[in-house]
Amino acid sequence: MFARFVLLICLMLPMAAAQAGQTLHKLLSADEARAWQAVGRVNMKGAGFCTGAMIAPNLVLTAAHCVFDPKTGEKLDPSRISFLAGWRQGRAAAEGKARRTIVHPDYVHGKTAKVERVAVDIAVIELEHPIRNAAIVPFERYKRPNIGDPVKIVSYAKGRSEMPSLEEACEVLGKDPRVLVLSCNVNFGSSGSPIFVMHEGKAKIASVVSAKAHYQENNVALGTSLGAPLEELLAELSRSNGVFKSKKPGRLSLNEQLGRKRTTFFTN
Repeated sequence: MFARFVLLICLMLPMAAAQAGQTLHKLLSADEARAWQAVGRVNMKGAGFCTGAMIAPNLVLTAAHCVFDPKTGEKLDPSRISFLAGWRQGRAAAEGKARRTIVHPDYVHGKTAKVERVAVDIAVIELEHPIRNAAIVPFERYKRPNIGDPVKIVSYAKGRSEMPSLEEACEVLGKDPRVLVLSCNVNFGSSGSPIFVMHEGKAKIASVVSAKAHYQENNVALGTSLGAPLEELLAELSRSNGVFKSKKPGRLSLNEQLGRKRTTFFTN
């Protein structure tokens, strides 16, 4: 069972210190970074940074805990969040400011990364203005990969915050309906990084990095499943017509977060 698989879990808070894994490859040149321009740094003013990836010209997918202040535990005001697409060596291919953020309704912020929390650790950042740049193509999503499938992770972290790094020598070790377990040796600060599967010659997002764990003396990464929860987030975002009140999420439904009376329950 999955509960037996993961023994120790550590939430990867923004900008926490760690050493880069040996399998990480920094994307130093423009040619190397070109395919990953829609991955960028999510800056939280006064609260560090995470990684995010565009899934539409105005939508950035990241981890839910990335839109909270790690010191106070309060949900960040969108005015404190910006997205730097393709950030590399002090320059961004494009930049967008957050208009609003939506997190999974079952996500409850905390410093301890329980499996239940990791399972719903996703958020969507809506930008004030869509990024319209032919060189920056939002990523498509991929249905849950199978055990043994190779994956890639593109991320930023402290010590390598000025350019993205690519890790591609890892695979899916296990999964349940909620969480993927990966052999990737992710580091602190990689929260929200997209987990890619190559399909039909394209890199497609299959999951989002939430935490790291320790299993049988090996480091593993935990990725939040997308599937139905993300589809519900996008559907509610589309139906909300821009009316969104920033509230501290708890066990409220997404409709309640959006000021609606109807309650929606998610299924995996």
